[in-house]
Amino acid sequence: MQALLARAMKEMFLLASLALLSRVPSTGSTDYEYVWVARTYEQNRCTEIPKDLGLCHGIGYTQMLLPNLLEHESMAEVKQQAGSWVPLVHRRCHADTQVFLCSLFAPVCLDKPVHPCQQLCESVRDACSPIMEAFGFIWPEMFNCSKFPREEKEMCITKNHTRNLEVSERMSCPQCDTGMDFILQNMCASDFAMKVKIKKTKTESADKKVTIQKRKKMMWKKNRSMQEFRKLVLYLKNGAYCPCPQLDNMENHYLIMVRKVDQHYLLTGIHQWDEKSSEFQKLLDQIKTNKCFEPAFK
Repeated sequence: MQALLARAMKEMFLLASLALLSRVPSTGSTDYEYVWVARTYEQNRCTEIPKDLGLCHGIGYTQMLLPNLLEHESMAEVKQQAGSWVPLVHRRCHADTQVFLCSLFAPVCLDKPVHPCQQLCESVRDACSPIMEAFGFIWPEMFNCSKFPREEKEMCITKNHTRNLEVSERMSCPQCDTGMDFILQNMCASDFAMKVKIKKTKTESADKKVTIQKRKKMMWKKNRSMQEFRKLVLYLKNGAYCPCPQLDNMENHYLIMVRKVDQHYLLTGIHQWDEKSSEFQKLLDQIKTNKCFEPAFK
């Protein structure tokens, strides 16, 4: 036992708290009643983190507990659910987003699990929930920060970084990222994609209202009728507070991604239409053939 504890402590320092990864509270539990209470450690097993678990592969340790701390029983289930969170990590809303998420999806194998601190959860939530809201999602109940232990009361995963990302790194609207990978990742969280021209924009409260021209071409859609797209008005969530260069040019065609939330259509992605670009043509081919899982952060 002493040898195991020594090994665990060494890993903690080498991985800068990455090895101190967590367990998650069950719904309706008190502050310190966790899923692990109902399960003996012997029922869990250590398994290699596969390369195609993109959220957590290469994070700093090689083995994880299965079932994990979100009670995913199989690796296939872990991969499906974790994959929906990769785009949030790529948004770089907080330096410890991946640490927090992997503490739940792929907890490190130690003789006794260690939880993420409430302060870590709150820091990631406060930085990333505005990004999620921009795409029509809310911070999920399974990450309710009040159910995690506080660092002054119990050993838990603390923040590795004490500063936020530079303002210049996150200044532009997240929906206006021009990266090809971002478009593909974002598609599965959207309801449809189409080719459009922008007609006009108008600031409404914290959002930017975007009216598109009548002529448009559907590129990809989930189960939606074409009738609802005839008079389409979009909203760039929190767009009044960040620049989106694409909306300043009314002459170009754009590939847009849209998600319906309540009665509003949220603009979740916009990319300049460039038929001369072989990379863009490849992107269109991928959009037409790509199959999506439902996003986990509903």
